[in-house]
Amino acid sequence: KRTRERHWLGEVSAVVLQQSLRDAESAYRHFFASLKGARKGARVGAPRFKSRKDERQAVRFTANARWKINETGRLLLPKIGEVKVRWSRTLPAIPSSVTVIKDAAGRYFASFVIDTDPEQDRTRFREPDPDSTLGIDLGLTLPQTPSGGTPIAVLSDGTKIDSPRFLRRAEKKLKKAQRELSRKQKGSKNREKARLKVGRAHAKVADARREFHHRLSTRLICESQAVAVEDLAVKALARTRLGKSDAGWSAFVAMLEYKAARYGRTFVTIGRFEPTSQVCSACGIKDGPKPLHVREWTCPACGTVHDRDHNAAKNIKAAGLAVTACGARARPEHVPAPRGEAGSHGIRSGARAA
Repeated sequence: KRTRERHWLGEVSAVVLQQSLRDAESAYRHFFASLKGARKGARVGAPRFKSRKDERQAVRFTANARWKINETGRLLLPKIGEVKVRWSRTLPAIPSSVTVIKDAAGRYFASFVIDTDPEQDRTRFREPDPDSTLGIDLGLTLPQTPSGGTPIAVLSDGTKIDSPRFLRRAEKKLKKAQRELSRKQKGSKNREKARLKVGRAHAKVADARREFHHRLSTRLICESQAVAVEDLAVKALARTRLGKSDAGWSAFVAMLEYKAARYGRTFVTIGRFEPTSQVCSACGIKDGPKPLHVREWTCPACGTVHDRDHNAAKNIKAAGLAVTACGARARPEHVPAPRGEAGSHGIRSGARAA
């Protein structure tokens, strides 16, 4: 930062630069672990350099930066000064660090890291019935429901949760803002104003969707002792015509998982290859696969008429109960084939190599 090209690094606190180096170290560690196959999950790409022109920026101040909160409720940051804060809640404990984030819409947020008491979190909500287990079938249907929405989740008790369709309702406004942005000259001030307008429109949709997910996940965790969901291939569904569904399954399931751990509930994930839509929840017979347009079917063994999603939610609940009862997995782990069964039999090694 003492060079002419990097002298602007001296405009910020040294703690911010140190935290940026730690983030780069963590990114490279995850990248190399992903290359070696030691890291679970999707393949992680190589780290990229940051830019001062990025739409989203963030800086993190630890205790060594000597930041503090004044008596007047303002945030005092090193080399920045006092910042007026609109507090969303009272801090329950003394924070250890603060991260200041600027999003694409030009808004600034302060995120604090604090230590919470697990026992106090578990007593925040009333303890539900110990036998209250909930199965959730996540999915989408092309036809509309009578209420005007598309059900994104069906509970095992028969409740259907319709999607508010935040993106669909704001689609006309988003198209207009994006069209105005594409007509502006690159590098001009009017283009920056149009970019902020597009960012604010998208941020409004994202905030509404996140609020809906928080309210729904908190209600389900508060009312149930155990929650079971099905593991969906979200990336595969995003490539279909249902990709523009505005459902946000991944974020919703992540909220359910961490809130269940925080408030002392049980969270179970059922394998995506479980035939939840093919098995009768009344007698247990497997009737075979069915196309997506079949929303109701009758069991050939017991004659029970099933709603496709409701029946799947019941089967997910039953699989979750089995997992919580015996502590086993919903599906058995992959077992290596015996030595006599592995390989290709009847093919000469030379031909196989060729």
